[in-house]
Amino acid sequence: MLRMIFGEEPRKDEGLLKDAMNAMDKYLVYLRQEIAKDGDPNHRYRQLEIWTVGLKTSLDELEQSLYVADRFADRVTKAYQAEMSENELDDYYRHVYFYKNGFIRVFSILDKVGNVVDDALFLETEKIKQRFSFFTVLRNMEHKKVAQGLFNRLAVIKEEYRLPLQHLRKRRNTEIHHMNTEMQDDLWQRHRSLKEKLKLENIDEHMEDLRQGFVAVCRILVEIFAYLERERAVRPKPKRHVTRRRKST
Repeated sequence: MLRMIFGEEPRKDEGLLKDAMNAMDKYLVYLRQEIAKDGDPNHRYRQLEIWTVGLKTSLDELEQSLYVADRFADRVTKAYQAEMSENELDDYYRHVYFYKNGFIRVFSILDKVGNVVDDALFLETEKIKQRFSFFTVLRNMEHKKVAQGLFNRLAVIKEEYRLPLQHLRKRRNTEIHHMNTEMQDDLWQRHRSLKEKLKLENIDEHMEDLRQGFVAVCRILVEIFAYLERERAVRPKPKRHVTRRRKST
């Protein structure tokens, strides 16, 4: 969709993005088959279907944000805002907009897929933490020893992308809870010297973190949905055990 900004054709999914989309599509086929069987009276499959469709949309938005942020970053050639023309400054702020949208999407996707795993495997992570993250779900999987093969693969991905995800999380938290990342950078530099020109943050490093975050998200989605589709992993909620009183004689 956003490639039209640059006069380009719509994206054709390939590589990890295609793998992740295909994994979610296969799981959706399974869920819809189960819904068709009995109408899903408890809405277990329908809820997972809605979350999975939402994840596909969010992944699409992440890829588009990454692509557009990268394209606008290529147009920024100056290291200082004061040296930029009006057009280059506009391109810089466009880059910042889509870059922010990108790293926010990374953690939005992780939170959503954490909900899917928690619900599909009936982990009850909310008993540990009411508002939990994907990483809390991982710890709960380890604690309960549920789907250990899946947990091991996800733990490897988490460790492999630990640094870029840490960088992105810090910027996400700053953006949401404190002030804009570029404003914080400006204030820090002004504190150092009021006489110096303001140098931009390292755009290349930031974009590399976002690219790595995108790859991590795709790999996580592939592992999770391949497992859920393969194992048909939607566990019914356990029935409460009711102790019947004996009739008095």
